[in-house]
Amino acid sequence: MAMLGKRRPPRPASGHSGLARTPGGKAPHTATEDASPLVIERLAHDGRGVAHSANGKTVFVDQALPGEHVDVAVHLTRKRFDEAHIKSLLTTSEQRVTPPCPHFGHCGGCDLQHLNVDAQRAHKRDVVRDLFARQGITLKDIGSIQGDDQGYRRRARLGVKVDSQGNTRLGFRAAHSHRLVDIERCPVLVDSLQQLLTPLRELLGTLEAPRQVGHIELLATPTTQVVLVRQLKEHSQDAERWQAFAQHQQVALGTWLGRDTPTLHWNSAAPVLEELLVLDGQAPLSLSFAPGDFLQVNAQVNQQIVARVIEWLAPQPEQKILDLFAGIGNFSLPIAAAGAKVHAVEGNPAMVARIAINAKHNGLMVSGQQADLSDPGSVKQLLDEHADSDALVLDPPRSGGEAICQALARHPVAKVVYISCDPATLARDAAHLVHAGYRVKQVAVADMFLHTAHMETLVLFEADVD
Repeated sequence: MAMLGKRRPPRPASGHSGLARTPGGKAPHTATEDASPLVIERLAHDGRGVAHSANGKTVFVDQALPGEHVDVAVHLTRKRFDEAHIKSLLTTSEQRVTPPCPHFGHCGGCDLQHLNVDAQRAHKRDVVRDLFARQGITLKDIGSIQGDDQGYRRRARLGVKVDSQGNTRLGFRAAHSHRLVDIERCPVLVDSLQQLLTPLRELLGTLEAPRQVGHIELLATPTTQVVLVRQLKEHSQDAERWQAFAQHQQVALGTWLGRDTPTLHWNSAAPVLEELLVLDGQAPLSLSFAPGDFLQVNAQVNQQIVARVIEWLAPQPEQKILDLFAGIGNFSLPIAAAGAKVHAVEGNPAMVARIAINAKHNGLMVSGQQADLSDPGSVKQLLDEHADSDALVLDPPRSGGEAICQALARHPVAKVVYISCDPATLARDAAHLVHAGYRVKQVAVADMFLHTAHMETLVLFEADVD
């Protein structure tokens, strides 16, 4: 998604979690038969309850918790397992809570709000521990990086749809569906974005061509709020309405215009800035970014992750550190500010240029280059050229950094810090490192996506380097 605050690429089905939604063979079909009552045994990696029917078939039950007795209706049956939802909750887990959002159960944005926060965190640690165990790696202590349980999300993409009665809907997709759920409020959004929902809804109701609006992206930064409109076809009168909205709400406005190959029309003269506090007593770093650049959804937790990475690396003057998948410099600049010599590598040449700009703006020396970090040949050449590196930071997309971890077996680095948004590919890559002689020294799971089954995991690996 080449959009402001874009999400990382979707994760391909890995097969590690046993929850693939489109297994091979015949297409799944809906079922109306009941499979009840059931006892929920545990949570699957995606947060659904796991039970077994009388004939032993696995049943995944939406919004069910371990220990609960439930009457269910099977809504999808497959050869090896069924998917079901609760008809009646016969017994209730002590971990069950009232979801803070009125749209829970309809909106697909948050799927764990019925589970208390401490249990959510414990579940995610269990997922990481289980996936590593499947790779033959035993984890002992798993730390936690925690943030606020509401008002944490500074980035969101809202769908726009005009129904058959001409009513305009604004909201998020339902789970596993293209159906749009109209959202009046979203408790996980930061307050400044929450306050834009009603004005946006009112504006959409005044547009002459609301069907030409595909979606709206919102982003909150320390300096402003950004509204980015996906406009399928130009409409001059509606463009004027958007301009007036931006002035009245004092937001930065951008438009991706065009259906197939949209071009960006950016209406803000000032750069959009991210702020990072590096060390106590020092001024924060300012990182500029533009539509299309990746930015973590949770600023509070991201700050803590950066601090933890620096703590684990303990960078010293003259140390050489590689930062791979460096983005806009989220780790490169803080590590450089802590004293190390940093070489940042990105697949996107625009990001490499952005890192250089941000380093210069903050008075830091960070070298950078563009490289395809999924290509074994490019990775080998990179590690050959930087064989004297003291540490490596790896922050890949959901597909992971397999080519890098395989290459590190032949080009060992004393410390590797891996930041992952997908525990399955993390465990896969960890196996490459461990089999090559690296040791897992620290593990922490971060609250980057609280109330959802997604998680951010940090691992410190160490190796003996002659």
